[in-house]
Amino acid sequence: MKNRRKIYSLLLAGVMTTSFMACRKSFLNETLKSSYAPGNTLVDALGFEASIAGLQSIFRNDYGNTQGLMATYFVGTDLAITGQPNAIQAPYDDYRNLNSSVSSVSSIWSWCYKIINASNTIIAGTQNPAASLTDAQRALYKAEASFFRAYAYNHLSILFGGVPLLTTPVAAPRTDYTRASEADVIALIISDLTFAAANLPDPANVTTQGRINKFAAAQLLAEAYLRANKPADAQKAAQSIIDSKFYSLVTARYGVKASQPGDPFADMFTYGSMRRSQGNTEAIWVVEQQYNITGGGADFDQRRREWGPFYVNISGMLVADSLGGRGIGRIRPTNWWTYGLYETKDMRNSQYNIRRNYWYNDPAGANYGKLVVPKAADTAYYMYAHTTKWYEFQPGDPQGSSSFKDRIMMRLGETYLLLAEAQFMQGDLGGAANSINVIRNRANATPVTAADITLDYILDERARELTAEELRRLTLIRTNKLVERTRKYNPSAGPNIADYNIHLPIPQSEIDVNKDAVLKQNDGYK
Repeated sequence: MKNRRKIYSLLLAGVMTTSFMACRKSFLNETLKSSYAPGNTLVDALGFEASIAGLQSIFRNDYGNTQGLMATYFVGTDLAITGQPNAIQAPYDDYRNLNSSVSSVSSIWSWCYKIINASNTIIAGTQNPAASLTDAQRALYKAEASFFRAYAYNHLSILFGGVPLLTTPVAAPRTDYTRASEADVIALIISDLTFAAANLPDPANVTTQGRINKFAAAQLLAEAYLRANKPADAQKAAQSIIDSKFYSLVTARYGVKASQPGDPFADMFTYGSMRRSQGNTEAIWVVEQQYNITGGGADFDQRRREWGPFYVNISGMLVADSLGGRGIGRIRPTNWWTYGLYETKDMRNSQYNIRRNYWYNDPAGANYGKLVVPKAADTAYYMYAHTTKWYEFQPGDPQGSSSFKDRIMMRLGETYLLLAEAQFMQGDLGGAANSINVIRNRANATPVTAADITLDYILDERARELTAEELRRLTLIRTNKLVERTRKYNPSAGPNIADYNIHLPIPQSEIDVNKDAVLKQNDGYK
C-alpha cells in the first residue's frame, strides 16, 4: 500500500496537474523527480490501480480542505449565512464583493480540472494497446475515470456555465482555451455516465467498498438528464437504482449506536455506521476515511468544524463527543431552516438530528448540568440550531483540527427526490407526490398530495432530507432558483444578490494567462 501511494503521489506531482496550472512559470520549471510517469506506469493493472487511487485522493482533497471554502456552497443561499467570519466566504454574504479575483473561484476551478486531467490520463491509458489489460479491465478503468470526469464537469458547468472542454491529457502548456457551451458540456457528461453505468460493477462486485459502482453513475446521470431537460430519461435512470433492489431506505435502528437513544435517520450519520459494509442499506457512494491511518483521509477536512458551532467559547462548556467534537461555526443556518422548514414530528427534526439545546458540561463550572441560555451575541456562531450529520470526535485528537468522518456522497433518499423532480417536470404531480412520500413516511412526516407539488416544494424537501449532504448552491443553480430563494430566505445575502450571480465568475487568473484566445467572463462580472 505504501508503494502504491508513492507511485500515485509521484504521478500527481508530475503529469496529473490541472491544465490551467500548466501555463504558469512554476510549472515550466518543474523537473521529474522519479521514473514513474503514465508512460511506464499505466502499463498493467497494478499501475491503473495506483492511478485510480491517485484520482480518489485528488477527489477526497476537495473544497472541504480550506477554511471557509466549503461554506461557499451554503452561505449566500436559502440555507445559511456566515457564523464565524472568514475572508473566503465573505463575498457570498454580500454578493457585491463577489468578483473574478476572489480565491474561492480559482480554488474550485483548479480542483475540478485536476480531476479532469487525471481522469483523461487514465482514459488515454486504457486506449494504449500495449497495456497489459484484458478488455474487461480496460472498460472498468475507463468507466471509473469517466465517472470522475463527468462529476467534475457537472460541478464546473453548474457553477460557471460553459467551460473549456478537455477530453485528452494536457502534457504541455496551453494559452488558447475557449469555453464550450453548457449544452456541449452536459452532452459529454451524459456520454461519460452512460458508459460508466454500463461498465461499472454493481455494489456486490466492486473490488473494494468505496469504489464507484454503476448505480452511483446512474444517480449522477439522472441529475444530468434533468439539466438536459430530458426528464423521462432522468426518471428511467433514477428508477433503475430503486428497481435494482440493492438499496433500501433505513427504517430501523442499526449500527454501532443502535442500543443507545436515537433514531434510524441519525444512525446513518454515525461514525462507524455510514458504509454499506456497516449496515447502511441506503448508501450508494461513500467516501471512506479512517483516523490515524496514513492516506486514510483528506489532508485537512473541515466539514465537522464548519458545520459545528463554536460552543467551547461559552464558559462552562467543554469539547464533548455528544456535542459532535469541536466546531468553529462557519456555517449558520438561516431562520427559515431553523424555524420554518420542519414539522415537529418529522424524524429529521428530532433531537438526534438537529441540536437545538445545550447543557453546561464542565463539572468544575457553577452551572454544571443546567440548560444553557445563550446571550443574543453568542447565537452568531457559538450556539445555534444545527445538523448533527457531521458530528465526530476522536479521543486521541480532542482539538479536532481535521475530520476523518466518512462522507455519504449519494444515497437512496436523494434518488427518490431526483425521481420526484423528473416526474414533476413531466407533469406527473401524483407520481412526484408518491415518490416524496416514500421518504416522508420514513421520517414520520405528514404525507403530501399532488396539489402540494411545486419545484419549490421539492427544493424544501431536499433541504429537509439532504442538509449538509447536497451542495445547496449547486442544487439551486441547477434548478434556476438560487437568486429567488436567496432573496426570500436569506436576510444577509438576499438584499444584494443580483440576477447574474446565478453563476460564479470565471477566475481572472485563468483569463489573464490565456493570451492566445478569449476565455470569456460571465455576464455582470468584471
